[in-house]
Amino acid sequence: MKSLISWTIRYIPRKYLQLFSHVFLRMASVFYKGNKVRCPICSKGFRKFLPYGRVARENALCPNCLGLERHRLMWLFLQEETDFFTRNLKVLHVAPELCFLKRFEALKNLDYITGDLESPLAKIKMDIHQIPFPDNTFDVIFCNHVLEHVKSDIDACKEINRVLKPDGWGILQSPVYELDKTLEDPNITDPVERERVFGQRDHVRKYGKDYAERLSTSGLKVTEIPFVRDIDPSLIQKHALPETEMIYRCNKG
Repeated sequence: MKSLISWTIRYIPRKYLQLFSHVFLRMASVFYKGNKVRCPICSKGFRKFLPYGRVARENALCPNCLGLERHRLMWLFLQEETDFFTRNLKVLHVAPELCFLKRFEALKNLDYITGDLESPLAKIKMDIHQIPFPDNTFDVIFCNHVLEHVKSDIDACKEINRVLKPDGWGILQSPVYELDKTLEDPNITDPVERERVFGQRDHVRKYGKDYAERLSTSGLKVTEIPFVRDIDPSLIQKHALPETEMIYRCNKG
């Protein structure tokens, strides 16, 4: 299973994975029945989660909703640290994750809009460098695991800042590595070399510890929140949460 998932992630275009992978994985969930772990997003229990990643991580992917460790952490953060599920909000979700999509669409308190340049899950085709909405439109913006792919992350964040309302906020997750400074080189265009340097064939940068500071140069105020540190260790194990992942929350600057 590890080898199959790793090969699939590496070589099958993401848009096809988004359309069809859930069918196979939900079939596989039959073999993972149990109650040792529980996904807080879909409330389903399993003996363990599926492995996931180019170098497969054990106990990572919920076979029912396709939530990963980072998605489960974000769901708990929204529940416990925000009024996302109760307040009337206008929301823009860039490159929406399948595990969130239908659940957010079903929330009566949200005016929920999805957008992306390539994702077949998004309802609006848009370039994040030119978000097609007026200034001060959204209360909340989600943009997860997108900025490592785009030509200019700073220009994209300027657009996010522009369309956020004055009291708006967002979550901007990306892979962040143990580097002092973000690594990028626009001259690296070969997919194999990009994978070697940046970790993935469609990545154009590898973020370091300067991630929040770097994005804040756009005008956004980006804050690192070590939310997982406040969660009971038994729940971290039960939900298979990422023990070192920060929540990167932004506010309009």
